[in-house]
Amino acid sequence: MLELFLIGIGTGNPDHLTREAEKAIRSADLVLLPHKEDSKSELAQVRLSLLQSLAVEESRIAHFDMPQRRQEGSDYDQQVDEWHDAIARCWQASLQHHLPARSGRVALLVWGDPALYDSTLRIASRLGLAREQVRVVPGITSMQVLCSAHGIALNEIGEPFLITTGRQLRENGWPSGVNTLVVMLDGQRSYEQLQDTDVDIYWGAYLGMPQQLLMHGRLCDIASDITSRRTQAREQNGWIMDIYLLRRVAAT
Repeated sequence: MLELFLIGIGTGNPDHLTREAEKAIRSADLVLLPHKEDSKSELAQVRLSLLQSLAVEESRIAHFDMPQRRQEGSDYDQQVDEWHDAIARCWQASLQHHLPARSGRVALLVWGDPALYDSTLRIASRLGLAREQVRVVPGITSMQVLCSAHGIALNEIGEPFLITTGRQLRENGWPSGVNTLVVMLDGQRSYEQLQDTDVDIYWGAYLGMPQQLLMHGRLCDIASDITSRRTQAREQNGWIMDIYLLRRVAAT
């Protein structure tokens, strides 16, 4: 029987792998390894380095080119749906080529945790596998690494927090009822649109990696500095993965 393991690998730091993740990777008959455009080749290299540190032979690695999502138009949900279909077809092609008998253990390395703002589970549902054939191995999230790096608690005492995306923040503004937001997937720098002067920001990029960047302070004072540093880092590395926490503070 074919088993698909979706393995959370944290932010790319080998020390973030859990023992469960290591065991699942070592036991895999095949590891699917996506490659994005040349400017993001380092992402594949990070995954490859993790596999090499666990002595996974090249013969057990199936490389494939990651399809790009269509960006034009306002039909965002349709764009994502088409993109997921294309990725699922790539997986199917790799499985057909490397495991034609549809038997064995297949692993996919997922940034952070497969359950948090990641679509790997949704894509896996397109493969026609039974529920018991898909196994999820949890991983450390960028949200956890961000808070650890800044030495802050995720929530205030007895208070809720909300995890959201840059698109939601841009289109709907600050949600009511919460003073703490964790914002992910924000390539459009939505924090720049907030006018509240009593908000602190804790920003991080390349978390857990050698090039890790951290900034924090009052949003109205450092927003432009974060944007400048973010732009410079993206140009230097060809890609960027960042996340930030926003917290309303009492007016002084």
